[in-house]
This record gives sequence, structure tokens and C-alpha cells, in this order.
Amino acid sequence: MTIGAGNPAFAAILDAIRSALDIDASAPVRVTGAGALPSLFPVSDLAAASVAAAGLALAELVEARFGRRPLPSSRGPSHGVTVDRRLAAFWFARSLHPQGWDLPPLWDPVAGDYRTADGWIRLHTNAPHHRDAALAVLGAPPEREAVAQAVARWRADDLEGAVVAAGGCAAAMRSAAAWAAHPQGEAVAREPLIAWEAGGAGEAGLSGAQGDRPLAGLRVLDLTRVLAGPVATRFLAGFGATVLRLDPPGWEEPGVVPETTLGKACARLDLKDPAGRARFEDLLATADVLVHGYRADALASLGLDTVARARLRPGLIDVGLDAYGWTGPWRARRGFDSLVQMSSGLAEAGMACAGADRPVPLPVQALDHATGYLMAAACLRGLTRRLATGRGCVARLSLARTAALLAAAPAPRPEEPPAAPERADFAEAPEPTGWGPALRLHPPVALDGVPMRWDRPAGPLGAAAPAW
Repeated sequence: MTIGAGNPAFAAILDAIRSALDIDASAPVRVTGAGALPSLFPVSDLAAASVAAAGLALAELVEARFGRRPLPSSRGPSHGVTVDRRLAAFWFARSLHPQGWDLPPLWDPVAGDYRTADGWIRLHTNAPHHRDAALAVLGAPPEREAVAQAVARWRADDLEGAVVAAGGCAAAMRSAAAWAAHPQGEAVAREPLIAWEAGGAGEAGLSGAQGDRPLAGLRVLDLTRVLAGPVATRFLAGFGATVLRLDPPGWEEPGVVPETTLGKACARLDLKDPAGRARFEDLLATADVLVHGYRADALASLGLDTVARARLRPGLIDVGLDAYGWTGPWRARRGFDSLVQMSSGLAEAGMACAGADRPVPLPVQALDHATGYLMAAACLRGLTRRLATGRGCVARLSLARTAALLAAAPAPRPEEPPAAPERADFAEAPEPTGWGPALRLHPPVALDGVPMRWDRPAGPLGAAAPAW
């Protein structure tokens, strides 16, 4: 299937992404794979379109660097990018299947949706300090029943505000109409899908690129957590980029680290410590790309605002993620995919459509994953522009703006769910992760002559030194 062939949701989403990235609208995409994740919203189309966009951005970079597009030579019609829609949907859920060991739970026992006196609220408590903040506000022990009883005495908006003020993470369930009328919803609606700023002159950083490893030698500094940023840098690592992920001491993400550290060196560094800050500046000065997921102004509070980062590395490709957008009263609010779904009306719409008695979220954390592929595409477009102009750039994306893209898309066409993964859907050889062998799904995107493969298996945080 090609773009627009009986699938208006996919075509509309990809057209919007192409426009945001300024990617050639005539570049062809071939889509294979049947089935769609069950949802009121076109989640599988969002998955396929965002993966396709990253592939298109890579194809343009290959053409800019080597003077050719990676087109098939002997397998039928020429298509710049092929996306397996079924595999893309699976990668939005889980690409890793352990063999003889189990992944830790994705969620803390307290995390989840709770009924309030006037609606619903979601508490995000995977990080211990976020859980402590919520429990302190509620005056409850870390037990679901006790938390539920305490939450039931609050109005949703009041509890949301109290938890956020205490340094925690929570989101009251709002309808799409309520979000559209909310000051933050209004702010997000005015933001572009990707906000671009021109950067200063600097080295292109692709001297080590090879035809089959177009990002070889590229240095990517990763300051992101769950889940969008790690998806972006995992994609870049798949085509040869050297990715160094930096986490603060003590930070852990046991449920998702095996999924997201594929291809990366993972180190720890305390940016609040003078020695750690100095080491970071040395690393940034020799990086080509910075991907960060700190809240708006968080790096600035450490003296590392956009201007300072560009001064340290002239020509830097600087790609940032924020949960609720880069403008508006919530621009500095902590947030995660599941919270943005509650705030923006997605969970309420799912609940209404299903006739359910509780919030119905998307079947996967699609905002995180889709935004991750858009971040990867933004990195690649920045590199292509730097080759042409000699200048870097700044790109900003948010989960809330991706939610708006999904909410505005045409309704999905009726489809059966995708068939469950089979052995043939996975790489032939198990991946020797830091926890044991595991099967990894085949990549969801293909470019002829440019295989997607990773040079490092997934491993634990802090296993490497903070060095290239």
C-alpha cells in the first residue's frame, strides 16, 4: 500500500509530519502489514506514519551525504522507505521478549487511575520521589485501597494541583472540549508540531559516515528518560550513531531500560556537582547532537540554556522534549504519556466511546513512541540542513502537541487487530542483554542498502563511563 491508498488517517498524519519536518512530499513510502491496534483513534496509523517520517528523514540525509537515495534496485516498484505497519504497532508496545527471565513490572503498585469526588485522576508514581509526593498530599500509606479512599475525598482539579505543587505527577481526566478551553490546551493548539530555531555555524560531524552506516561516527548525547527521548536515540543508534546516555545518580527505570537502552552506552553524571558539570561540558563540546527531555528552563537553571549549549558546541543539533508544551502556564509541569492522555481528552473520549465506567487510554503509550520517532526525524533533518548550510539548529517537540495531531486525524478504518508476533517476526539470533538473552523484533522500517542494526545489546543504566 502507498500513501493515501484507502487510508486517510495515515495519509493525513504523515502529511502533517512531512510539513513540520519540511520533507519532500513526493518521496514515496511503501506500507506493508495488516491489522490495527483497537482504539477510537488511529494509533496504528500514527505508529506507521511517525516511523515512516524518521525513515524519510534518514533517506534524505543519505542522499545529501552520498548523492543517492536508498531505493530498491530489483524488488519491484521503487520506494524510498518501507514501513511494516504491524511491526510498527508492536514496537510501540514492546520490541523485546526475554528468554528465560522476566521484565520487571512497568508500573509502581500505587500508579493508576482513581475515582475522585467529581471525576477521575491518574497518579504517576513510578519514580520514588513522585510516589512520596502523592502519598504525602493524601496522607496515605503506599497501598492502593488506602490511596483510593483518600483520593475519593478530593476534587480532581484540587488534588492534581496539590500533587503537582508537592513535586509529584498527576492529571485529572478532562474532556477534549475542556482541554481546548483550558489555558494550556489553548497554548498547545497554537504551537507547531515541531518548533525550529536556526543555530550557529559548526562542523557537519558526518566525516565517518558510510553508505550502509550513514550515522557512523556521529556523537549523540542523550539526556532523556522514559520514553520518547530513548526511542529517538535508539533509532539513531540503529544506523550507526554513537549514543551516550547520561542519568543522574540513583535514577532507575527497571521496567523499560531493557527496551530502550539498545545500542547505547549508559553512564551516570550529576550535573549539579561541579565536577559532573565540567565533564558534561567537555562531552557536549565534542558532541554532534544533543537530545534532552528536561522540563522547560531546567537546563537553564543549571546555566546550560540554549545559548550556552550552542556556545559549547557551535553547530549543535539541539532537540528537546517537553510533556505539556513549550508555552502556556504548564510549560514547566512534569508529565508523562499516560498523564497527557488524561489531560488532553484522549482517555475521556475512549471512555465515552466504549461506554466504560473508568478512563480508557490508548492501547499503547503512543504519544511517547510517536514523539520519539519525530525527535529522531528532527535530528536527521537538522543534520541534513547542517550539511547544506553549515549551521546547527534547535527543535522542540511535546507529547501534548503529538496528542493534538492524533486527536485531529480522521477516524481509523475498521480493521482486525494485528496477528500476534511469531518467531519469524524476531531476529534470528537472541540479543545478549545485560539481564539475559532476549528476542528483539525485526525493525519496523527498511531502506534498501541501509540496514537497521545495533552494535550494542541493551544494558543497565550506569554501566559505562561518561566518555565517548
